Amino acid sequence: MDPNAIYKKVENHVVNLFDKNATAKLHYHNLNHTKSVVSRAKEIAGHYDLTEKDMLVVYIAAWFHDTGYLFSKPSGHELKSAELMRKFMLEQSQDEALIVAIEQGILATRFSALPINLVQEILRDADTYHFGTKEFKDNNKKVMAEMQATNPDFDKIAASEKTIEMLQLHQYYTDYCKEILDDGKLKNISRLKKKQLEKEAIEEQKPVSKESAGLIAKGIQTMLRLTSENQMKLSDMADQKANILISVNAIIISVILSVLLRKIQTETYLLIPTVIFLLVSVVTIVISILATRPKITNGQFSDQDIIDKKTNLLFFGNFHKSTLEQYDLAMRKMMKDPDYLYGSVIKDIYYLAVVLGKKYKLIRLAYNIFMVGIIVSVLAFAIATILQPAESVIINNASGTPL
Repeated sequence: MDPNAIYKKVENHVVNLFDKNATAKLHYHNLNHTKSVVSRAKEIAGHYDLTEKDMLVVYIAAWFHDTGYLFSKPSGHELKSAELMRKFMLEQSQDEALIVAIEQGILATRFSALPINLVQEILRDADTYHFGTKEFKDNNKKVMAEMQATNPDFDKIAASEKTIEMLQLHQYYTDYCKEILDDGKLKNISRLKKKQLEKEAIEEQKPVSKESAGLIAKGIQTMLRLTSENQMKLSDMADQKANILISVNAIIISVILSVLLRKIQTETYLLIPTVIFLLVSVVTIVISILATRPKITNGQFSDQDIIDKKTNLLFFGNFHKSTLEQYDLAMRKMMKDPDYLYGSVIKDIYYLAVVLGKKYKLIRLAYNIFMVGIIVSVLAFAIATILQPAESVIINNASGTPL
């Protein structure tokens, strides 16, 4: 196979494909882009000592790498490109190893792919060469226009964010491109970030309609109210769980003190199990009480606290010792300041969550102690009964059977 002849055939074939099948929607992935990638591939390859076969792989893969856009969706265009290349090459050569190498070169241009040899690295860098040049600005506009034309759900802001993310994840593989393009890519990233921040600032400055503002405010209020209510429900559930433990263990202690302690006087082998049972119940009650025990606060605030927005006036512990006049004045000031008002609600939810975390941690510990303690106590009673001393067995003289 004459390399010069195949070079010309490949170029003519791909140009013909684009001429016959290209659409106006392909603002970027068109023949001009393909020619640019071929040119960049030649440039990069020229700095390395490639064999004639490797040069052929680079050249053919560069020409075919985006032909799939003409016949398939963008997400699967590399596979279609490889298919079109194989169909063409089988008419020119039966060298399967060459065709496979070209296929792998085309598939290496996928962003998620990892190049495994120099040829694939050259193709990958040629396809993204513009990331590090001044051409990126114009090319990015073309990419956005193409995405908008092919995707009805296109979101320009989201697309811009994905572009920045893509550039940050991208890397050049050949030393040649790293040296001449990395700095330019960083500048393009910086410029995109600056532009994104400017857009966000403009969006924030846009006036919001009264209807939209009302809906937003209502949504925020509903969210805060539901969150606060959920926290209170969880707090009530924690208190109920603690009360269950306290009630159950209080009954157990009453039984132990009223029944078992008397029996221990005659059945001394029950002493250790009884003590274990009693200790488990006492410890469980103590931990449950700690989980539900209220915390005392000073209950006062100063005028400076209101000015600095440090006091949460929605929690009684911060104002129960203050006068009605002082509290009324502070509340009216807070209600006039939405930031202070919403901030107080948020603080209230946060600190309630902190208390809930401690409460549920103690209750879980109490339940674990109670569960393990019950098992150990029952086992202790069983073992003590089995191993009771022989002298504790009373023989009934009438029947001759042990009581």
